[in-house]
Amino acid sequence: MLVARIKITQTKSGVGAPEKHRKTLQALGLKHQRSVVQDDNDAIRGMIFQVRHLVKVEQTEGQVENG
Repeated sequence: MLVARIKITQTKSGVGAPEKHRKTLQALGLKHQRSVVQDDNDAIRGMIFQVRHLVKVEQTEGQVENG
């Protein structure tokens, strides 16, 4: 079964950003100039919205494993 996934890439540094933004980047699993793939859901979208000026988002598709 295919599920919507998003690729999130941190493009700008969190240094100098408010602590809330730095913790959000950490919760997303991001480090500067690195990418992660996450499920596309409301919680992840909310976190992206908080740090939208620091990240780039791309739509992808992923397989869901049963088990």
